[in-house]
Amino acid sequence: MPMEAHDIEALIREGFPDAKITITDLAGDGNHWAAEVVDESFKTMNRVQQQRAVYASLKGKMDGSNGELHALALTTKAP
Repeated sequence: MPMEAHDIEALIREGFPDAKITITDLAGDGNHWAAEVVDESFKTMNRVQQQRAVYASLKGKMDGSNGELHALALTTKAP
């Protein structure tokens, strides 16, 4: 079953409570999403570390063909 924007945001918010998070449905199908996450903690991380941290906050929702979240285009940056 596809994930809703608020569910994706809630998972990311658990890991990054003070982040500015923008979730966009790219295809209107609930399966292809974009997320922009802007967080102070990213100042000490390179881009790969930032994205790994965000993917970890999704708690396996993107794992394999059975994952609830099919596609997520991720942009991360420090304020």
